[in-house]
Amino acid sequence: MKRILTVVLLLILTSAWSTPAHAQIFMGPNSQKQAEKAAKKERKQELKSAKKQQKAMRKYEKREQKAEHRKR
Repeated sequence: MKRILTVVLLLILTSAWSTPAHAQIFMGPNSQKQAEKAAKKERKQELKSAKKQQKAMRKYEKREQKAEHRKR
């Protein structure tokens, strides 16, 4: 069970890191605004990925605690 969970966590981590950071160059009168909007969207996506990872870790820890409790 630990191996499966390790593989799942590894997949989650690699998918979060493999998401490309889109470096966009905006030109024109609204270029600053578009760049800020793109940066905000990227930060939001990173936070969402981090939340998913934290949730998976809490779930894993909870399962481990239950397994330890059952062994006793």
